[in-house]
This record gives sequence, C-alpha cells and structure tokens, in this order.
Amino acid sequence: MSDDAEERVRSKTVITVISRIAERPVGKEACLVVIYGMELGKKFNLEGQTIILGRSAKSDIQIDQESVSRNHAKIMNTGQSIILRDLGSTNGTYVNDELIDEYVLRDGDFIKIGRTIFKFLTGSNIENAYHEEIYRLTTVDGLTQVFNKRYFMEALEREMSRAARYRRELSLIMFDIDHFKKINDSLGHLAGDLVLKQLAATVRAKIRREDILARYGGEEFAILLPEIEHQNAQQFAEKIRKLVEKQAFKFEQSKIAVTVSVGVSSASAEIQNGSDLVKAADDRLYQAKESGRNKVVG
Repeated sequence: MSDDAEERVRSKTVITVISRIAERPVGKEACLVVIYGMELGKKFNLEGQTIILGRSAKSDIQIDQESVSRNHAKIMNTGQSIILRDLGSTNGTYVNDELIDEYVLRDGDFIKIGRTIFKFLTGSNIENAYHEEIYRLTTVDGLTQVFNKRYFMEALEREMSRAARYRRELSLIMFDIDHFKKINDSLGHLAGDLVLKQLAATVRAKIRREDILARYGGEEFAILLPEIEHQNAQQFAEKIRKLVEKQAFKFEQSKIAVTVSVGVSSASAEIQNGSDLVKAADDRLYQAKESGRNKVVG
C-alpha cells in the first residue's frame, strides 16, 4: 500500500472515532435554568456529551461577564451521570455555595458562575420541572431565595385588608445594608452577592412561618409581620440588627463587617394602606442612615 493510501485510511479511522464520541448520550435528560442574572428563565438543554460554559463567544453557554473566564467550566454528560468541572477559572465555579473542582450534579443543585446562577434540573418529567421553576421565579428572588418585591407587594395589600377587616395588628420592618457600595467596590460584586445571600439566610432562620421576608430591591429587605404590634416589632428589629452585627460574613479569605439600618412602621388610623406603611418604614430607615447607621428607628 502506498503512503498516500495509508494516510487516507488513517484519516477515515480518525473521523469514525470522532463521530462516535460526539453521539448524544442516552438515558440522562437534564437542563440548566437561569434563575439569577441575564436571560432570567432561559433553559439550556444538556444534550451534548461536553458543554463549555464561559465568556467566549465560542462557548456552548456564553456568560458575558468580566468575572467569568473565557473557558470557565464544562459539563460532561456520560449518559449515567452529569459532571461539572471547573477549567481553572479565575473566580471559581460554585455548586450550592461551595467552591468545586469537579462535582456530580444532582437534581435541584444551584450552580454559580460569575454573577449568574443556574438551577440544574433532571428527571423523568423535565418539562414539568422547568415550568414549575419558571412559576417559582415569579415569587422568589433567584440570588437570596427569599420572596421578591412583586410577591411582597401582593402580600402587603392582602395583609393590610385582612388587618383592617378583622382589626388585627400588622407591622413592617425595612432594613438596608450599611455602606454596601464599599463592599462591592473593595471586594467585587461576587462578595456583595455572597453578603446578600448570607444576610437573607441569617434573617430567614429567625422569622415565623407566617412572616414574609422579601428582597425589596438592591440591598434593601422587608419583613411583613402579621398580628405583631409596634413595640414588639421594634424589639424584633433590634434583635435583627444585633444578629447581623455579630454574624461572621466571609468571602474567600476576607472577613466582612456588615451592619444594617432599620425602619419600623405599623398599621394605624393614620396608616391604612400598603404604600403608606412602606413609606413610613422607609422614611424611618432613612432617618437611621442619617443619624449614624447601624440602628433602629421606629
């Protein structure tokens, strides 16, 4: 056989092997859903054997952010399991807030790359799971996993009507992270995101089942307290303030001192609708900021 003929045989063999590798794995349907960041709610089906995530336009899933490496991570679908591997990225790949090198994904895992958060879904009825997740995004903030402003405003009107109808108490706490911009400027937005998540988790652990904790916007949060009168609401607000002040916030090797300023309002003869209740709490929050921060005004 001539050299040219041998070369043609080798070329055909290589092409055949590559085509087999590229075949779609069977038996493992899965997708990623964007729950925080650009393209909120977008679904990425994990059909290929290898899927690259990164800033590069050539990535299978492009995440166009400065905090994302060009080739940041890859997902490998073996047909039996789906594996996420970091590709030596600058800022790391996180699963459920843990930094990973390689991780076998499980249904419901949260993947954070840069400032984007994906939820990993897999199972026998993936379309149903996807639509449930989209519905959840209408009520829950993807970063902090507490209620969003839309849900809060609906709950506020409902609870105001209920309080007026049955002559029951209703109070509102609004709090804002002090000097939050400094955290972002000095440590980056990834550190700021982590502080928001830790803060939400810390406060959520201390509220009652009937209370409504929501991310009102940016670094501002609200807690709606049904059947709680003003003095008890002020006491609870002070408890939250002290809890945050003592909490150990940490990003990588950096410890972050976090405090909050808090405003408290309650339904009364002068405050009979939701917008007035919010304005009163927000005005008092502003007073707390103006008078030195890390305090409660009620």
